[in-house]
Amino acid sequence: MEQASLKTLSEQIESLQRQIEALTARLAQVEGYGPAAAPPVPSVATPSPSVQEGISEETLLAIAAAVSAYLGKRAPIRQVRLVSSQAWAQQGRAFIQASHRIERKQD
Repeated sequence: MEQASLKTLSEQIESLQRQIEALTARLAQVEGYGPAAAPPVPSVATPSPSVQEGISEETLLAIAAAVSAYLGKRAPIRQVRLVSSQAWAQQGRAFIQASHRIERKQD
């Protein structure tokens, strides 16, 4: 089942890349610049075949897609490691608590 979902995810990524390329070409036509001057289309980096314990291929694909989207270009993933930290949880709790500030009515 995991292979089927990985294949589906890969097909969806390829479909999205084709859509981005088509939209970029259309934008180039509308704005009047040629395909040579069109902005670069980001591509998803392919994860290395050796997957460490605890990190699935789907997770690596998602990380690769996020990095490519952020950087705007393909970037190879050299290392992924799990970091356990309470800082995110603590900051999240502080944010939620601050958003629930109760103001007293002044008579």
